[in-house]
Amino acid sequence: MAIHPIIAALRKHKTGTVLIVLQIALTLAIVCNALFVVTQRLERIHRVTGIDEADILFVSTSHAGLSADTDSGKARIDADIQGDLQTLRKLPDVADAYESEMLPLSNDNWTLGLKRSRDDRRGAPGAMVYADDHAISTLGIKLIAGRNFQPDEIAQHTLLGMLEPSVVIITKHMADELFPNGDALGKQVYMVGGATKPSTIIGIVDRLESAASQTDSDNLSWNSMLLPYRMTESQRYYVVRAKPGRLEAAMKSVPAALYAQDPQRVIPDGQGDKAGVRTFAQIREEAYKSDVGLAQLMVAISITLLAVTAAGIVGLSSFWVGQRRKQIGVRRALGATRHSILYYFLTENALISTCGVVLGAALAIGFNLWMVTQFEMHRLPMPYVVSGVVLLLILGQAAVLGPALSASSVPPIEATRSV
Repeated sequence: MAIHPIIAALRKHKTGTVLIVLQIALTLAIVCNALFVVTQRLERIHRVTGIDEADILFVSTSHAGLSADTDSGKARIDADIQGDLQTLRKLPDVADAYESEMLPLSNDNWTLGLKRSRDDRRGAPGAMVYADDHAISTLGIKLIAGRNFQPDEIAQHTLLGMLEPSVVIITKHMADELFPNGDALGKQVYMVGGATKPSTIIGIVDRLESAASQTDSDNLSWNSMLLPYRMTESQRYYVVRAKPGRLEAAMKSVPAALYAQDPQRVIPDGQGDKAGVRTFAQIREEAYKSDVGLAQLMVAISITLLAVTAAGIVGLSSFWVGQRRKQIGVRRALGATRHSILYYFLTENALISTCGVVLGAALAIGFNLWMVTQFEMHRLPMPYVVSGVVLLLILGQAAVLGPALSASSVPPIEATRSV
């Protein structure tokens, strides 16, 4: 079939043609970027943290009568912490426990970093995790090189003061960033922030996600460093690993044991991130609640736009068929088959859709480049654009099929009827 008659017919319907082209273009640009955002959010939601998520509890507790402002107060708090840990580790439902201010996805993130020398201006940012010699066992993370902390290496620390640990354990991702040659173990590094004393890397763990759940930066997600400190503050957090199959029992026995150890303590009885006792599944759900909501919104917008575009094509095609019934009847009277009429309208719509997807592909890439500069998003991969083009072309042909079949059913007798 010659294309020239189709183009000539479209020139007589410029307004409708341009509107459909723009609608297809805008739909493609928005849907491609929306689905890319959804994919990124789903990848983030399903990231493997590196810990034994199924058996982890996070417990928040405080004592209003204790203060870390004096040395005696710090000593009292540290003694209470060690007493709590001894109590928790003896429980039949508990495999191990330690005190820390951070857990993956908890969003209580302290980011500082390490640098290779004292005068190095560029360091590797990393999330600080206060830990003791039980942290690796409690979290269930894999030590792939070096050794764990020794009990005599664990010191006290508060929210204030310089961080200058003698030894550190870091993730493989951070080790590779600091020492690309793979020789990080045993090297001396300095804490970013003015540290004058070096820290020795004594261990490397395979994987430990930071508390920053809302970041797309690999460094902020996977650069974590275990520091041999107990947090001596009145507000403290215990990470507890329940024995397999005993998580529900541990959720009851752990707070009961802590209250028995110190009846004057406070364990918040709230909901969500305000709860005093949370499973890691609850922490994960809370951390990614906004991502789930955004993904659902993007999917709903994409479906709505595709439906509106399909409806627009159906409506305009049906209108054109109604306007051309006598012309179609003339063509049928002159010998045109139903198949040729059907093919005519499919070809006409294919031309319109092609113009729309070409413009839409350019808009999709341009919109993504703008978001990259404004919101630090990743670049839109070409497979998303190609998939969107194919989807819109198929959708356009499917939408016009009904009106095209209706046009092919116009009888030759329509040629003799007056308008």
